[in-house]
Amino acid sequence: MEATELVEKLGQGRAEFCFPPSFRPRVEGVALSVLGLLFPHFADRAVCDTEGIAPELARIDAEFRDVLCELGAHTKVPDGDLAGRFLGRLGDVHDLLVEDAQAIFDGDPAATSLDEVILVYPGFFAIASYRIAHELHRLRIPLVPRLVTEWAHTRTGVDIHPGARIGRRFFIDHGTGVVIGETTDIGDDVKLYQGVTLGALSVAKGMANSKRHPTLQDRVVVYSHATILGGATTVGHDSLIGGNVWLTESVPSHSVVTRPSEVNVRNAASLNEVLNWII
Repeated sequence: MEATELVEKLGQGRAEFCFPPSFRPRVEGVALSVLGLLFPHFADRAVCDTEGIAPELARIDAEFRDVLCELGAHTKVPDGDLAGRFLGRLGDVHDLLVEDAQAIFDGDPAATSLDEVILVYPGFFAIASYRIAHELHRLRIPLVPRLVTEWAHTRTGVDIHPGARIGRRFFIDHGTGVVIGETTDIGDDVKLYQGVTLGALSVAKGMANSKRHPTLQDRVVVYSHATILGGATTVGHDSLIGGNVWLTESVPSHSVVTRPSEVNVRNAASLNEVLNWII
């Protein structure tokens, strides 16, 4: 294709993809400012008293309204004071996140303080970003909630759809590779390890408005690289799902689900045999 043809083709395509390149970093900036408002650990400057918090809140309000104005120029945005309604929910979000941080601290012997959990743990950062995005999702604001959770995804390796419903005192340990789908329901005091997938059995577009992802009731623990699929799949409360389990049907409360393992004890003569690993 000649250069002039390429220019013409790309120029025509610009009308279809109209968001400016500044939109994504502006959304990420607002999300980081909100985190910094909730926890000074994320702020670029210390704001530790009411006198300092009030102007910071006003600044975030103005920035978020600018983002919504830009968004409204390109897609339909619900009517009403979305910025005011969102900021009005941040007190409840803060309370939930304090409980999440405490659950992580209580559940991990390697954690030495709540400050360490908030500053260091990727699971906490992913959960905090999700809880902010979930409130935006509840307000039916398009695009912005996904940008917030994908920002956290790139930083932590944890992919949580903002539409998922997650209860109190949630704990993601290590975090990398965790995937939580849009219609997932998670109860209180649930703990997930790295690599866990809570996904759909089918990704057909016609299922967009249906329950596609599993339900985990209260106090469920899911160990690393377990995969739980399907909107009809419910893991009953106080159950334990072992590592590498593939689960596509419901299990009752107090279940322990493990992947069958085969143990072979080698004798001295077989120790020199070459192991044929296929990875």
